[in-house]
Amino acid sequence: MKRLRIVHATGFRYGGEVTASHNEARMLPVSGVRQLVLHANLDVQPVSSHHQYTDYWGTRVLAFDVLAPHKELTITASSLVEVREEPHPDSGLDRAELEAVVQRSGEHMQQLWQTPLTAPPPSVVELAAAARETAGDDPCATGLRICEEVGDAMEYVSGVTGVSSTAADAWGSRKGVCQDIAHVAVGALRSAGLPARYVSGYLHPRDDAAIGETVAGESHAWVEWFCGTWHGYDPTNGIPIGDRHVRVGHGRDYTDVAPLRGVYAGTAGSELFVSVSITRES
Repeated sequence: MKRLRIVHATGFRYGGEVTASHNEARMLPVSGVRQLVLHANLDVQPVSSHHQYTDYWGTRVLAFDVLAPHKELTITASSLVEVREEPHPDSGLDRAELEAVVQRSGEHMQQLWQTPLTAPPPSVVELAAAARETAGDDPCATGLRICEEVGDAMEYVSGVTGVSSTAADAWGSRKGVCQDIAHVAVGALRSAGLPARYVSGYLHPRDDAAIGETVAGESHAWVEWFCGTWHGYDPTNGIPIGDRHVRVGHGRDYTDVAPLRGVYAGTAGSELFVSVSITRES
């Protein structure tokens, strides 16, 4: 088990003064099966009116309005989380049994539907079908093989895609960031008949980090698929979800769990800035 302190600062710098902005932030982790949130706080500057709620997918959301003129908006999320390794037990279900379980669950059926960001091109569908054939009648093994093959086929390269890039865009060049690789994996899993969801959170980049050492981190994305139980995997790094992954939320794709989004009134352009620092405290 690791105790991780995360400070995530993000926001917008505007090319001139804007008169108002309306925003939502999804940056705070929640307690769950493998993590316990000891402290979590969001600070917004300039000071704003705000309220918190839990969205449809179970993610904590801060909705806020800044109604005074401003040239910069900064949101700082500070969290202290205890994280442990995630168990990955096999469910023992075969394909037919899993299909029967999924058909009885509205939640699982929703995670079978593709979105514009996850819709896979034919070659990804073929990859998923071949992985399913190789894994036999074991849905859990099928999901793992699909994620491993997608991760092996793609290269992490920043700057070649954007927030609106689709799985098909990223697969075409076999390059992208964690968001893109997760979208490809989710689309492949769904095409093989496995409910899958996009997970947003943070990853400590070093397994051997010393206690008290602060390192530069980043927002991260990985995937989960349902094969009788939910299994998680990080296709970008080719590793199971463990005690370096801190979960914020999940959804159908990135748009359901974007860390920050909003609109503003004004004619100036805007520039997004982001910094994440992670400290291992135990």
